[in-house]
Amino acid sequence: MHIDLSGRTALVTGSTQGIGAAIAAGLARAGARVAVNGRDERRTADSVAALAQEVPGADLVPVAADLSGEDGAEQVARTLPRVDILVNNLGIFGTADPLEITDEEWRRYFEVNVLAAVRLTRLYLPGMTERGWGRVQYVASDSAVVIPAEMIHYGMSKTALLAVSRGFAKKAAGTGVTVNSVIAGPTHTGGVEDFVYELVDRDLPWDEAQRAFMRQYRPQSLLQRLIEPEEIAHMVVYLSSEQASATTGGALRVDGGYVDSILP
Repeated sequence: MHIDLSGRTALVTGSTQGIGAAIAAGLARAGARVAVNGRDERRTADSVAALAQEVPGADLVPVAADLSGEDGAEQVARTLPRVDILVNNLGIFGTADPLEITDEEWRRYFEVNVLAAVRLTRLYLPGMTERGWGRVQYVASDSAVVIPAEMIHYGMSKTALLAVSRGFAKKAAGTGVTVNSVIAGPTHTGGVEDFVYELVDRDLPWDEAQRAFMRQYRPQSLLQRLIEPEEIAHMVVYLSSEQASATTGGALRVDGGYVDSILP
């Protein structure tokens, strides 16, 4: 399948590393103009420089802004007034005893993982519908469906994203704009490596630690390994394409068979 996103502008939030960086690279390879977002200006610029080397000739825009508040979203909109493909990837995660999560922490997870995406959707969806073309995506997680006991606040935020995605898809009905969520399974990123070593023996080599983590904490995975970020990016790039024009309102799984269900 040949995917050509030439002439489209994409914004990928939280894209200086991990899944977001892989998505930015995938969209750039398909020909899109890609806005790379991070909170820190220097780190964002470094990420753009690294991506430019990875994808020679890519049209890249650094957009340094903290999207956890309203000011950040407005700053992005000033820098990038038009977006054709919005990928809401920004998210925070971590483990916590469910009975010790404070109100402030519950609010922080909702603010960053949910409201940041809602704000950007409010900003960019009207322009997409007016032009008759657009793609909005939310990077969710298997934790939205299989809530982990050690990170209920994270799971809650990702469940909320599924509802947000479905609701905005209905708002965009019949306009030529598609809205979907991508349910990412356990994925191999730097942050996840730290997370794995919080739960298994830190003295284990990475390959053994990964296998021990999957056996103990994610035994239902049919892939029986962590997913690589590029594998998530492939789905996002497809959903951003003309070929995915009839896919909207969906929660598409790239979870390695982790969620034990034959339904999406």
